[in-house]
Amino acid sequence: MNYALSIGLAVLGLALPVTASDWPQFRGPGGQGHSTATDLPLRWSETENVRWKVEVPGSGWSSPSIQGEQIWLTTATDEGRTLRALAFDRNTGKQLHDISVFELADPGPIHSKNSHASPTPVIDGDYVYVHFGAHGTACLKNDGTLVWKNNSLKYDHRHGPGGSPVVHKDLLILNCDGSDIQFVVAFEKLTGEIRWKKDRQHISEARRTGKSNVPMAYSTPLLTTIGGTTQLLSCGSDSLVAYNPETGDEYWWFSYDGYSNVPRPVVAEGLVFISSGYDRPEFFAVRTDGKGDVTATHQAWNLKKAAPLNPSPIVVGSELYLVSDNGIATCLNAATGEQHWQERLGGNFSASPTLADGHLFFLDEAGTMTVLQPGTEYRLVSTNTLEGRTLATPAFVDRSIFLRTDTHLYRLEKPE
Repeated sequence: MNYALSIGLAVLGLALPVTASDWPQFRGPGGQGHSTATDLPLRWSETENVRWKVEVPGSGWSSPSIQGEQIWLTTATDEGRTLRALAFDRNTGKQLHDISVFELADPGPIHSKNSHASPTPVIDGDYVYVHFGAHGTACLKNDGTLVWKNNSLKYDHRHGPGGSPVVHKDLLILNCDGSDIQFVVAFEKLTGEIRWKKDRQHISEARRTGKSNVPMAYSTPLLTTIGGTTQLLSCGSDSLVAYNPETGDEYWWFSYDGYSNVPRPVVAEGLVFISSGYDRPEFFAVRTDGKGDVTATHQAWNLKKAAPLNPSPIVVGSELYLVSDNGIATCLNAATGEQHWQERLGGNFSASPTLADGHLFFLDEAGTMTVLQPGTEYRLVSTNTLEGRTLATPAFVDRSIFLRTDTHLYRLEKPE
């Protein structure tokens, strides 16, 4: 059922611009894990370089999204039956808004590494978009007013919600890859009405007939410009597809064998970097200048060892960095796949790495952040641990790191 509310759409022209000090979506302004933050702390603990620490009610693994003085998260309370949007004051950590968005009779099962509130909000001007997988999607104003909500998209996300939404012009776009049906959909961002919806076309026959693993996926799409054309790069269980974000038409696709994909695509050096997902992740570099089926023609290189199941990759200069779920970090030449180094960081990883203030930040699942100096030689800068479980990717803004644990939100910053 669509609960779109028709309220003052003329305010579109009043939207606030995204600035270099904002972090409005999963993995930052460009969606690829690069921050303009400077003068960040390189060492911290529960008693060092913590500007504030506030409790976050409920449970959720959405990352902090930040614009201006507001930080937005989602969370689930009442054992997942109440799905909420939370806003905090960036300067003080004070909670500003707590909005009940969806009430569920039965939220269903979730994976032990997931939550009922894992997709990251997207902030676009005066509006905040929150997504809870098949449970529904909603638009709020930054004063906490509900604009619309839509829970008409029914699919079995099986292990709980995963991929986050993206905004393109007047559209909000989602991957919806369940164990039963798989599609990509675009809402009109100010009404919640569906503009286009495209079924996945490249699911293998074995999966369609139930003879192989179920074709679910949990990846966030990436908007990028290729040859002067904006394309939506979207990973499903069996393929990466480049869509026209305005219409949902396909430009090209690359097929692989996988399912339960989580990493977000990354683009650099004329290539897109993707991971195939379970059971044995394979990592691919695919040239982006093709049309139609490019599976046999546009693979630049691939990697079958130490590929990530959950953390997204990151490119810095001409180097590509990966961290596997069991903590093996790898530095490769992005163009060729040649390995420069490989080191075990220790711990298990779900959060994606970030480049900020000239350093790489890798957060494991037990509160430990490893800080490295980028380069073709392994250079450890520091390791820092906070209390709690940590599966959400942090945000890096101005001089601060905003890090979510299973119970708290931290602002890490050196004293002025």
